[in-house]
Amino acid sequence: MVPLDPVPKPIDHVLAGAPDAPALVDRAGTLSVAQAEERAAQLAGWLAAQRFAPGDRVATWLPKTREACLMPLAAPRAGLVHVPINPLLKRPQVAHILADSGARLLLTQPARAAMLEPGDSSGVAVHTQAGQGDPLPRSTADPQALAAILYTSGSTGRPKGVMLSHANLWLGANSVAHYLGLVPEDVVLGVLPLSFDYGQNQLFSTWAAGATVAPLDYLTARDVVKAVDRVGATTLAGVPPLWLQLLDADWPADTAAKLRRLTNSGGALTVRMVRSLRERFPAADLYPMYGLTEAFRSTYLPPALVDAHPDSMGRAIPHAEVMVVRPDGTSAAPGEPGELVHAGPLVAHGYWNDPERTAARFRQAPGFSQAGGTAVWSGDTVVADATGLLRFVGRDDEMIKSAGNRISPAEVEEAVMAGGEAAEAVAIGIPDARLGQAIVVVARGDASDEAALRERLKRELPNFMQPARFEWRSELPRNANGKLDRAAIRDAVRLGEGAP
Repeated sequence: MVPLDPVPKPIDHVLAGAPDAPALVDRAGTLSVAQAEERAAQLAGWLAAQRFAPGDRVATWLPKTREACLMPLAAPRAGLVHVPINPLLKRPQVAHILADSGARLLLTQPARAAMLEPGDSSGVAVHTQAGQGDPLPRSTADPQALAAILYTSGSTGRPKGVMLSHANLWLGANSVAHYLGLVPEDVVLGVLPLSFDYGQNQLFSTWAAGATVAPLDYLTARDVVKAVDRVGATTLAGVPPLWLQLLDADWPADTAAKLRRLTNSGGALTVRMVRSLRERFPAADLYPMYGLTEAFRSTYLPPALVDAHPDSMGRAIPHAEVMVVRPDGTSAAPGEPGELVHAGPLVAHGYWNDPERTAARFRQAPGFSQAGGTAVWSGDTVVADATGLLRFVGRDDEMIKSAGNRISPAEVEEAVMAGGEAAEAVAIGIPDARLGQAIVVVARGDASDEAALRERLKRELPNFMQPARFEWRSELPRNANGKLDRAAIRDAVRLGEGAP
């Protein structure tokens, strides 16, 4: 197991395995740790030859190529700030990120470069192939120096860039490698976007443990199944929509048995999904986690506690202080809902070029905080039990207020999906003259199952939590990170508002 180390280093030091150990495996073959280190050094040398100023931003808009995997090490080594752009984003979002970040260079592919219109890349040197410069030695940068800007998916408004230091990235890698118990023999299948903090950390935490990353761009769940078998993956990270797809896929027993570790973030697992994952992958430890890009990750639930606490998001990860805070800034009691506030060295450095939103989200830690300093005030409501295990209640701006009750959309959604009538569900509050807000559920499934679903919900939910209306869809919209696009769903429902 990787020991906990509170002393950060520049992130390009993260390749920690034996020189001849495999660091990255893809369809082109295997890169050893020494080869990955050499290629990152050459990429850094190529960037340095562009003679940008220290701290300038360089962007990548790529699938999971070797350059996309190594640029997060190479750019900081050259004294630059890496801006990974999700390859699923379209031209308007890419143009915004390039302009907002002030990127000086974009590394992409010819087809993507051709999508950009005049003015989208003004002042940006667009390259469709990376060069090889004189290798640069490992960085001696201050760990608090900026190393990356990760743009959130921007489900409402334009994407905003979260500023991450070497220390943020290094300590996140150390924390995850430690609590997941990663070892050099592990092979981590990297299916998540590298522009997503969860996906990028798969590179760093795997390499910090001396293990192997197998990056994968996939089209179907079957592609993931085949890749697990092909590379002998022991670890798979996902978000709830991906788990639903994978649970619907055909898994040969010997392939499912290869997986020893499943991790989830980007949305809470339902009790039903937890049980389904445990049944489908009986040899795998399951790690439910909660995170936000502004602090990387906040909590995880040890596998030994999953069966007894399937709706819990766990406790603080190493290097993090997580608090449940009342509106008056004091500590909430066990069983009392409050805002999740995250302090400590994983807290990001704010939003790039956006002091107003930075001031709203990044504020002084509560007076009872042990870490002190700047904290991330998440806007998420959670509750801790007597043992300190946390449970997600909902976002303050998504809570449904009906007949004087504050209702968690997540609780309604979990109840809707518990019986199998709906594969996915999003609960939304819409204005109602009598109730204040009425509950509308947009669900993926067959409308013919609604009568049975309503009958079950009458047994399982109190009257004030009963949906007033169901809207059935064959598919639900998703954002660029594969999460359900709640804002789009909410806007579509509210545009068609009427009497529920």
